[in-house]
Amino acid sequence: MSKPLVGAVMVVGGGVAGIQAALDLADSGYKVFLVEKSASIGGVMARLDKTFPTNDCSMCILSPKLVEVGRHINIELLTLSEVNTISGEEGNFEVSITRHPRYVDMDKCIACGLCAEKCPTSVPDSYDGNLASRKAIYVQYAQAVPLKYAIDPESCIKLTKGKCGICRKKCPTGAVDYEDTRKDIFLNVGAVVISQGAETFDPAVHDTFGYKKYPNIVTSLEFERILSASGPYGGHLVRPSDEKEPEKIAWLQCIGSRDAHIGARGYCSGVCCTYAIKEAMLAKEHSKSGLDTAIFYIDIRTNGKDFEKYYNRAKEEAGIRFIKSKVTEALPVDGTGGHLIRYINESGKRCEEEFDMVVLSVGLGVTNQGAELGKKLGVDLNHYNFAETSSFSPVESSVAGIYVCGAFQGPKDIPSSVIDSSAAAGVAGSRLSGSRWRLTKTKEVKKEKNVAGDRPRIGVFVCCCGTNIAGVVDVTAVVESAEKLPNVVYAEQNMFSCAQGTQDKIAELIREKDLNRIVVAACSPKTHEPLFQETLQSAGINKYLFEMVNIRNQCSWVHKQAPEEATQKAMDLVKMSVAKAARVQPLKEPILQINQRAMVIGGGIAGMIAADNLAQQGYAVDLVERQARLGGNALSLYKTWKGEDIAGFVKEMVEKVEKNPGITVHAGSTIKKVDGFVGAFGTTLEKEGCREVLDHGVTIIASGASELKPEGQYLYGTDDRVITGLELQARLARRDESLDNVETAVFIQCVGSRIPERPYCSKLCCAQSIRSALELKENKPETEVFIIYRDMRPYGLREDLYREARQKGIRFLRYNFDKGLDVTNGKGCLKVSFTDFVLRRKMVLSPDMLVLAAAIVREKNDPLARFFKVTQNDDGFYVEAHLKLRPVDFATDGVFLCGLAHGPKPVDESIAQAQAAAARAVTLLSAGSIPVSGTVAQVNPRLCSSCGVCVSVCPYSAPRFSEKTDKAEIESALCKGCGLCAASCRSGAIALKGFDDQQITSMIMCA
Repeated sequence: MSKPLVGAVMVVGGGVAGIQAALDLADSGYKVFLVEKSASIGGVMARLDKTFPTNDCSMCILSPKLVEVGRHINIELLTLSEVNTISGEEGNFEVSITRHPRYVDMDKCIACGLCAEKCPTSVPDSYDGNLASRKAIYVQYAQAVPLKYAIDPESCIKLTKGKCGICRKKCPTGAVDYEDTRKDIFLNVGAVVISQGAETFDPAVHDTFGYKKYPNIVTSLEFERILSASGPYGGHLVRPSDEKEPEKIAWLQCIGSRDAHIGARGYCSGVCCTYAIKEAMLAKEHSKSGLDTAIFYIDIRTNGKDFEKYYNRAKEEAGIRFIKSKVTEALPVDGTGGHLIRYINESGKRCEEEFDMVVLSVGLGVTNQGAELGKKLGVDLNHYNFAETSSFSPVESSVAGIYVCGAFQGPKDIPSSVIDSSAAAGVAGSRLSGSRWRLTKTKEVKKEKNVAGDRPRIGVFVCCCGTNIAGVVDVTAVVESAEKLPNVVYAEQNMFSCAQGTQDKIAELIREKDLNRIVVAACSPKTHEPLFQETLQSAGINKYLFEMVNIRNQCSWVHKQAPEEATQKAMDLVKMSVAKAARVQPLKEPILQINQRAMVIGGGIAGMIAADNLAQQGYAVDLVERQARLGGNALSLYKTWKGEDIAGFVKEMVEKVEKNPGITVHAGSTIKKVDGFVGAFGTTLEKEGCREVLDHGVTIIASGASELKPEGQYLYGTDDRVITGLELQARLARRDESLDNVETAVFIQCVGSRIPERPYCSKLCCAQSIRSALELKENKPETEVFIIYRDMRPYGLREDLYREARQKGIRFLRYNFDKGLDVTNGKGCLKVSFTDFVLRRKMVLSPDMLVLAAAIVREKNDPLARFFKVTQNDDGFYVEAHLKLRPVDFATDGVFLCGLAHGPKPVDESIAQAQAAAARAVTLLSAGSIPVSGTVAQVNPRLCSSCGVCVSVCPYSAPRFSEKTDKAEIESALCKGCGLCAASCRSGAIALKGFDDQQITSMIMCA
């Protein structure tokens, strides 16, 4: 490069993908400019009610991320801003940005809301799907970051007509500035990440099913706002027309997706099936009188991790009806506000049914601004205006130094968007590693107030969480009860305690009221405790002088039918936490140095990609592979779904990794033992009988999975004509001559998947079978090819491949799974017998080759799980720290995962996840050191009897015997504060800091 590397990155788009990319980059040592066209960040996720498949509150899990971005010293937010031009080259770009006027001084605005309260102009609120209104001066939502008001210049009377001016008169800080003007900003950055996000299909454009004509036909995103506790109806399930609760709701799938008509989109949007299931389940929970829900679908595509189980739960437990059909009309029913759904069912029969409300499951597409930006920056776009990328470089655009993630690269769900964003951060970091920490600042640490000997002064903050809590619990009564408790000097209720404005207010009140203990009654400490602890630190008090009460999960959610009892329980929980808070003491966090070496376990595509990225970022890597050669499953693969040569790519990667001086390859090696913890792991390898210990600071597990060998099923293993999908790929790769003799080929999908023993979709099989079928056709056009399936699931842009296959004569036959499928060998001829779902009759095919699309499987008791103290699910795949927002992290610090070890996925997604895992690992490696939790066990050696119970019960191997004293001692870096050792200690020698006997007893005594 002719110009010096710039240690700054511009991220364009402030949705969840842009947020994660910005955080990963900033935590890895780069200055970040986060550019967002609207007045605040959050994107589509901020508008959702819950997230699938866990049904977690969307805003509850997103809000801490929003606040983290707003607080981060190395992230500069540029809201109401758009990129104009970019010039330069990879490593050194000049960017021109236009920042549109907010008409409110952000330094002066305190978000008191007086301006909006007095504003006379109301306009439809797009955040609420235009189901409610907002004022001309507004914040998008209560937890918005930045929490600063903005004026809509098209609606403001003062700006359009020169009249009014009430908001300026009412503003107590003089923040309103009608003279605010557009500003041109020029940045110098080393890389650009485009995360422009998605927009939903607008059914009004082509008058789809009368949308916009009839109020009770709504889009799925509008229905999210109806269900939301912060939405226009306060979380009550009502129809927009009359605000009455519906008794029957229909969801119509694939609106604007999988449609080749003008104005629609030919691809599958990938998320609609699962979000429709989620909405139907939540609607049933919101209903007071047995809601009837029906989902009208073409194919159910629940192919993400745990999505199939979610689908089964909806069918078997929630009682949601699934109707495979083609809907033709949604006619209004006079005088009722309802609609008559007319459809053709899977047997070809015309049917009709009346519903009170209809939800259109609309697909996702690139925003107009995203497409325009891509063209402006010279980024190649495909025929749907998504960024064109290679399967082998899934986050790299056609322009060097410009990376893409989230829905700008293709329709995808939240975990995939988050993975892509971390991947983009990782690849950008690998090109800019020489400029790391050059432009960043160091956050000033507030001096901690010494509270030793001070009387407890407790502040209690009770959250309404919209109506998530306040809809059941009487929050005012809980606050009044808290005010009367001993040592409580201040108590208040907050609409959203996690909002940035509330966090700032809590810090201010700590100083103003001289509070030295804080109790927050809100949602789960699992997601929010770190957020509040950081607020305490910013106010100068120890983060462990804090207690959090989960009155959402433990009161309002589980006791929603008994509000009085839920309120009393909330009072009792707050009372117990106040009692404990009065007795908590400041705790210290030891600082742990991070060994600057990484270990990657698994030498398949994911492992090699992760190792290569880490090495490019300047870190030494040990790549461990138990087989004698690198490559893994990819050695048997032929082409990606796009038709790219996998064999050539694998050969290139193997050579690249083996020649990289920063990567030490340990092929033919197995892991026998793991000691240590984050920053200081010691892993014992064995190769040919010899052992060695490798020291490393972080670990990435990319140990892969395998294809099921369905021995004894469909004659596999007894007839050479019956092979698996991977075996066919291997034959195609080596151009096996036997394929020239195939006259008829039959593929059977879901062999070993989506059954009680393995209740998951293997995700990649449909697209792989279609690609292999097309290769057979290309090799010999006269070959008859049949694909027998339950649901075809070529999600996302793979729908084009499915369409191409049908056009080229590949026949897809849906069979009745309940009636089974038989394969026999009669007189040397294979016979495949099944019942066709459409024809409702028995069919028999006689193929020369039978291909079984077998499940992706993992061993269920992987020793690696025990070695690294990580968890596998019931199917053997590893469990991430958080399904949505930490999809490549383990709960165990310093350990990350990627590839098939995480779950079934195709090559491009494995590569993106590997790059993401490397990026997450670098956030630790680049820091050099990390604090260890203060909530750890400690042993009183005078009481220890050396019985060894603590050593045997600890799942994290934290207790061990001292070589000097033969007494138990705790390795604080390994301790997770679970308390199992303290509860099991027979001599009472172990206490858990922050949960000692006196503190726990005080809670019990006042319960």
